[in-house]
Amino acid sequence: MRLIADLHIHSRFSRATSSEMNIERIAEAAKIKGIGLVATSDFTHPEWLAELKEKLKPKREGIYEFNGISFILNTEVNNNYTKGGRLRRIHNLIFAPSFEIVERINKKLSAYGNLAADGRPTLSLDSYEMFKMILDISEDCFLIPAHIWTPWFSLFGSNSGFDSIEECFEDLTDRIIALETGLSSDPAMNWLLSSLDRFALVSNSDAHSPNRLGREANVFAFEPDYYQLMEVLKEKDRKRFLFTIEFFPEEGKYHYDGHRRCRVRFSPEEAMMANNLCPECSRPLTIGVLHRVMSLADRKKGFVPKDAIPFKRLVPLDEIIAEAIGVGRDTVAVRSEFLKLCKNFGGEFSVLLDVPIEEIERVSNERIALAVNKVRNGDLIIEPGYDGEFGKIRIFPEGEEKGKKPQLSLF
Repeated sequence: MRLIADLHIHSRFSRATSSEMNIERIAEAAKIKGIGLVATSDFTHPEWLAELKEKLKPKREGIYEFNGISFILNTEVNNNYTKGGRLRRIHNLIFAPSFEIVERINKKLSAYGNLAADGRPTLSLDSYEMFKMILDISEDCFLIPAHIWTPWFSLFGSNSGFDSIEECFEDLTDRIIALETGLSSDPAMNWLLSSLDRFALVSNSDAHSPNRLGREANVFAFEPDYYQLMEVLKEKDRKRFLFTIEFFPEEGKYHYDGHRRCRVRFSPEEAMMANNLCPECSRPLTIGVLHRVMSLADRKKGFVPKDAIPFKRLVPLDEIIAEAIGVGRDTVAVRSEFLKLCKNFGGEFSVLLDVPIEEIERVSNERIALAVNKVRNGDLIIEPGYDGEFGKIRIFPEGEEKGKKPQLSLF
C-alpha cells in the first residue's frame, strides 16, 4: 500500500485561514485528494481542541480517525525570544501521542502566551526551553522545526534565524528527528548542507484552506501508528518512507531575493552584486531561501547524500486544469473537471503520479492530459517568487492557442 501524509495544516482558528477548515471539510478534501493521514493542527486552541476531542475516535496508537481519514495530534507555535543578542522568531511543529498529553502541554504553554488568540499562538519562550519542557511532560513527544528557510519565521531564516541547529536546540539537537523544508525549498537544496544529513526532510502543505491540502506531502509504504512514524523519521527508513511530494521551490513566495514594493526580483548573484540593496529605493532586500541556502552550503549543486529520501516535484491538479482550459483556478469549470478526474482515478495524487496519460485524455481531454505530462517531465516556465509574492508557473507559453492539439510525448 501507499499512504500519503500531510503533517502541517491549520484550522479555522488560525489567522488568515478559511472558515471551511473544520474536521468535516478537512477529511472530505483529504479523501478526494488521496491523503490518508492529516495533522489535526492547532491543538493549542481551546475551542479547536474541544472539537477534536468530540469528533475524533481512536484508531491506532496515537492516531485518530474521522470519516475514514487518520489524524495525528499536532500544532504549530511561533516562538518569539532573544538569544545570542538577537530577536528570534521560530515556528515549530509539536507532535503528541494523546489528548491527555496535549492538555498537559497546553497548560504549560499557556503561561507564555494567549492560546485562544490564534490557532498558531505566539509564545515568549525559547525554542530550546520549550522543547525541554515538552520532553519533561512526555518523552514520546517530538518536535519538527517548521519551513526552516522562510526569512521571517524559521530556524534558518535570514532575518531572525540561526546559522546551525545546535545554536537553537543545543544539547537537544539529537532529539530533533526531522526538518520541514517549506514551500520555497526542496530536498535538493537542503542536501547542500552536510550538517543536515542526519535529519529526515519532510514536506507539508501548511494549508489554510481545504483545496491546499497536499500541495506538499510525504509518502509512506505503510499506514503507521504514532510511534512507527516517529521511528521511520528518526531512522530515515527508505523502505518505509518512500518520497516527498514537493512544490517547484521557485513557486514559493520567498525563493528569490527582492523588494515587493518596488517590484524588484533578484537571483542571489544579482542581489550580491547590488550589495543586497534595492536599486529603486536603496532599502535592504528581503533575502530569499535560495540565497540563504547558498550562504550556509558546504557542497556543490547536484550532490545527493547516500541515504537521502527521494522527492518528486508536482503542480496541483486544479492549477494544471485551470491553465489547460484557460479559466481561473477557483471556478466551477475547474472544480468539476478536478472532481471528475479524482473520482475516476482514486484521487488527485493518482492522477498526478500514476495514471497513464492516454487514460487521462480518455476521461478528460487532450490538452489537460498534455499539461499533466508536461508537469511530470518538468517542462515548465517558471518565474521565481520573492519577498512574499508567490512565483508563477506556466505550463504552456503565453499566447498558445488553447484549441491546438500538440503531439503528446508519453516517454
